[in-house]
Formats: sequence, C-alpha cells, structure tokens
Amino acid sequence: MSKYGSFPGARPRRMRTSPAMRRMVAETRLHPADLILPAFVREGVSEPVPIAAMPGVVQHTRDSLRKAAVEAVEAGISGIMLFGVPEDAKKDAVGTPGTDPDGILQVALRDVRAEVGDELLVMSDLCLDETTDHGHCGVLDEQGRVDNDATLERYAEMAQVQADAGAHIVGPSGMMDGQVGVVRDALDQIGREDVAILAYAVKYSSAFYGPFREAVGSSLRGDRKTYQQDPANARESLRELALDLEEGADMVMVKPAGPYLDILARVADAVDVPVVAYQISGEYSMIEAAAEKGWIDRDKAILESLTGIKRAGARNILTYWATEVAQNLPR
Repeated sequence: MSKYGSFPGARPRRMRTSPAMRRMVAETRLHPADLILPAFVREGVSEPVPIAAMPGVVQHTRDSLRKAAVEAVEAGISGIMLFGVPEDAKKDAVGTPGTDPDGILQVALRDVRAEVGDELLVMSDLCLDETTDHGHCGVLDEQGRVDNDATLERYAEMAQVQADAGAHIVGPSGMMDGQVGVVRDALDQIGREDVAILAYAVKYSSAFYGPFREAVGSSLRGDRKTYQQDPANARESLRELALDLEEGADMVMVKPAGPYLDILARVADAVDVPVVAYQISGEYSMIEAAAEKGWIDRDKAILESLTGIKRAGARNILTYWATEVAQNLPR
C-alpha cells in the first residue's frame, strides 16, 4: 500500500484545520427552509402565557401568533404548525372545538393565512387531544377505550374545517389506524385536493412529551400506549409507514426525533417522499434546562442536535427554535 493510504501519509486532520476548511467539507448543512415552527395559540388570553416547562415558549394570543408568523417569514423558515388550546369549559367528550369553524385552531388558521398568505406554509395539528375533556386523541367507547373508527369520523370533519380555515397542510397525529386515507377522502370530497397531508407515520409513546402536555393544557387521564408506538419496536414503524403511504400521505414524520435517529434513518432510506422529524418538547426542555445550569453551551448544543437530525435523514425539522436558529443561519 502507498504511504499516502495510511499514516503517516494519510492525515484526515488536514480537513479540519480551520473554520473555512471545516465549512467547505461539511457533509450536512442546515438551512432556514429546513425548519418548521410549532406554535400554540390559546383561547381567551390577552397576553402570551409563558410555558413553565419550556422556557422561551409561550401560548400565543391571536395577535402575538400573527407576529410570530411574520417573524417566521422574515427568518426564511418553511412553515408553522399550529396547535389550538381551547378554554377548558368548551372541551367535551368528542372534542367539539376541533370541528367548530369558530374553534380557536380554525380562527388561528384564518388569522395566520390573512397575515402571511402563501409566504409561509400554514400547517394544522389534526387531533382531538387538545379539545377533549379526557385528553385522549379520539372518542371513547363505553369501556373508556379509544374507539378507532368513531374517531376517524371526527378526523374527517376536522380535516374539512381546517382546510376551509386555510391550512395548506394537515397533520393527522392521533395514530388511529386508517387515518390518512380517511383524511384524504374527506379533503377530496370538498374539492381540496390541493391540501397536503403530513402523516405522523411514526409516533412513539414517549416520556419526552411531558412539557407538551402543559403547552396544550392537556386533560389526559391514563396514557396513550394503545395507539402510539412502543419505543422497543422498529419494524413496526416501517409497517405504519407503508400503510400511510398507501393511503395517500404526501410527507411522513418521525416523532420524537433525537431518541429515534435510528428509526429516522431507516424511514429516510425507505421512502421517496419528504421525511420530517419533530424535535419535541422534552428534547427542547432538556437542552434549555442544562444550559440554564451552565452545564452545556446552549447555542452549540441546539445546532448540534438539529444537525444530527438532519444528518440522520430528515428533510425538514419541527423545532421550537426554528425562528431563532434560522435568523442566524446563512440563507
């Protein structure tokens, strides 16, 4: 073998000698357009409400949400995913605020579309958990179990009202069997073939959702292990993925992102549609908490975590740091 094929001739450190060199040979780059901002809007508040478990994130008012959407456009990110938080008194067993044209999520969708038009992809969470008094992602049967097929009827109606309110993309996230096909049919029935579906194809029953429950004012009793995926399983994810694509998903999501980079890589290798990963509340809060303690460099940790998600195969990333990070990235 030539001396240049091994040490001392071969010296990989030559490619790391300066910031300019490292930038030139970087294999993975973050761009503002890779990022999507999840945002919460709360009914009946006059000022943004800080979320204690997610420092720096708030439940928006309608006005502050409009401002956040404008900032997102200016930062160059691709989309904003909206989650509505209705007043507790309006929640019920079937999640009526989720299909009320005047429910907070539908109102917020109209607000944001009116503010930014098509400059930002306006995306909507299509799920019942924020609107039910029991906090589950579907309606319950007489035994208190989530009724899959009855829930699909509610999802169909939700898809239509969200499309009417201005959603460019709907994100069915409840992990009901058959949800993507039902949502696609419901949208097509009202002539909204233009509305895309971001399927939560791979959504695990994760301990890292904890801070999100505060963010959406969850009323959850029990857990979601009968419909979200078991963290121990990988092949199951590929089956869910195949089913969602067969039913008409335009894009697919892996959630959470960081603890499931192996799954994300397998999904990205398996499909020819855009793959999205959701860096969830617990991932956000851990970095913020450690940085507050002075244990890590906050900004570097944020970029490293996002780069890892992109390197694993995500085309786009939902992250609560989307606007902040995009403002500091080269266009």
